[in-house]
Formats: sequence, C-alpha cells, structure tokens
Amino acid sequence: METKLKVLLISHTPMPEMTIAAAARLCYRSGDIETLKDDRLAGQTKNFLSKIMGMGHMSPVEHVSFTFAVEGISRACSHQLVRHRIASYSQQSQRYVDKTGGFHYVVPPSIGGDKELKRRFDSFMRETQEFYDYLVRMLEEQGRTGESVREDARFVLPNAAETKIMVTMNARELLHFFTQRCCNRAQWEIRAMATEMLRLVKAVAPTLFAGAGPGCVSGPCPEGTYSCGKMKEVKKRFRSLS
Repeated sequence: METKLKVLLISHTPMPEMTIAAAARLCYRSGDIETLKDDRLAGQTKNFLSKIMGMGHMSPVEHVSFTFAVEGISRACSHQLVRHRIASYSQQSQRYVDKTGGFHYVVPPSIGGDKELKRRFDSFMRETQEFYDYLVRMLEEQGRTGESVREDARFVLPNAAETKIMVTMNARELLHFFTQRCCNRAQWEIRAMATEMLRLVKAVAPTLFAGAGPGCVSGPCPEGTYSCGKMKEVKKRFRSLS
C-alpha cells in the first residue's frame, strides 16, 4: 500500500529563543543567574539572538532541542537521516512489527508519474508482500514464533518499505541538517522531509530559523560547479516558507 510523508513536531524546549538568548547573555554579562530571566530583557530577545547568530556564536544554540515524529518515509530515506550523528533516533522495528497482509511503501515521483512504471512497481510490491507472507508461514511451520520469524522474513522487504521514526536534534545540528538536506542536490525524499521540519520549527522559533535552509539562502551556493543554478528561486522559497 502506497504511503505519504507526514511530519509532526512532538515537543521542543520551552521558549526556545529566550533560552538561547539567556545562554548567550550569561557569556557577555556580569551579575547573578537570576537576571537571565529578567522580564525586561524579553523584548530584546529577537535583536540579541540575531546579533549572536550573525557573529557566529553558535554554542548557545545547542541548549535548545526539537523532537519530530515522522512517518511515510522509506528505509532508503531513514538510512540517510541517521547519518546525522548528533541526534537521537527511535525507529519502528521490522523485527517486532508484523508486516503480513500489507506493508506500506513509498513511490518515487519519477515512477509514480509514469503509468507503466507505476503499474510494474506496484506489481513488484505485491509480489514481495506475497513472498514475505509465504516466508512467515513456512518459518512458523518450522516451529519458530514471534520476532524470530519476522527477523528473517524482513530480509525480502525493499528499500521502498515505509518506516516510522522519532528524531531529536539540538538547534545547531538542525540548522546544519537543513543546510545539507533542504538543498536541491539532496535526494528528493529527505529534502521534502527536511523542508517540512523547517516549516514546523519556523512557527515556534522564527528568529532562530529565519536564515535556515540550503546554504545559498544566507550566502553563496556552496555546491560550486554542482550548483542547481536556481539560487534566486531557492532563496525566495525558503525565505517565505511558513
């Protein structure tokens, strides 16, 4: 069964921008720590946050984290995601979750947009499902049960098989993630996921993520001769993302 991307922002550090500003103020101001929560400073958060980020003072940004739940992505996509190592992940197990009767899968747009390719792709997925179910039955007849059956039957599931994953990143790593994965040169699926994640965090921390997105949003394209050549369109899209 074909599935679609869905991303939820499950939780985040309360008052993320004020938290970062407080951490930065600690670095530059005298006085005791009670002054960090001074209500009179709250109105200065936006300007102060923009200033420290413009200076490249990024360590205060690490005090804030965001947790997302993602479904409707393929195993191919999740293998790219977990390369970002400064993060925490919890992923649905193919060993414990029974896929008999119908696993979900992701269809690449290049295949979904071609009637004949889509027909054959879906047919292959049905055949894979049938063989997975057959393996489960045969292994059960051997006397095996539970996860000991599924841990071997899962070997036939394709990269297209859907997975669900929870991911937590601090804001500094998230900014780096957006630079890498919102770029037009990133693979289409993780790019779509990263762009949706960025849309969600912009709603709760607009100053922090004002310049977030692929590298060309806040400076020259870092891809050099591999540039997509659409820097103007990309900048416009991500600066207006909401």
